[in-house]
Amino acid sequence: MHIPEGYLGPHTYGAAWAAMLPVWVVAGRRLRRGLSARLVPLLAIGAAFSFVIMMFNVPIPGGSTGHATGAPLIAILLGPWAAVLAVSVVLAVQAFVFGDGGITALAANCFNMAFVMPFVSYGVYRLVAIGAAARSVRRTVAAALAGYVGINAAALTTAVMFGLQPIIASGPDGRPLSCPFGLNIAVPVMAAEHLLIFGLVEAAVTAGAVAYLARTEPELVAPATVKGHGTP
Repeated sequence: MHIPEGYLGPHTYGAAWAAMLPVWVVAGRRLRRGLSARLVPLLAIGAAFSFVIMMFNVPIPGGSTGHATGAPLIAILLGPWAAVLAVSVVLAVQAFVFGDGGITALAANCFNMAFVMPFVSYGVYRLVAIGAAARSVRRTVAAALAGYVGINAAALTTAVMFGLQPIIASGPDGRPLSCPFGLNIAVPVMAAEHLLIFGLVEAAVTAGAVAYLARTEPELVAPATVKGHGTP
């Protein structure tokens, strides 16, 4: 799902930077107020897990890649604002050190994978798991659905970014200046890959981790364990 360099025009990646800067500021403030010292190591572990799992990239048509992210799991355990910062740091390291994802497209990648995905996943999880005991099957199902829906929401926003490029940035001869694939190609390709493959992987990873932690550390998957949970 990493957007490489050159696939987004300045109108799009500039808007993404403008959108993500206040998100990062709010996320930092909420974590300073709400994340307890006891959970800081868990945040670091979550970021490391996200980094490792995102390194298993599978190229997909259109210039992007497919992979699990770990963002839904971090959002479930520590809240979506914690996931914003953890996944953003991972994406920045991947872009600057490993060339995985473009530098100009960093904010766009963060918008999709570090903002849209955690918040959608967290919302689905809380909706399905509300009132369920930490060790209940329903909470594991909620985690699976959270991972599946979250990554597909991020894939959709990524596809829309791709698909808008031929519309908003074309040369005098009509050829696109960045991504050459319109919405009619980008959206179906990204949707199919994530609905049929990568969404299932993310669901399995998230559900498996939540089920394990429910047995060993049930307080981590209980609702509202961190003040940073929730939306502003």
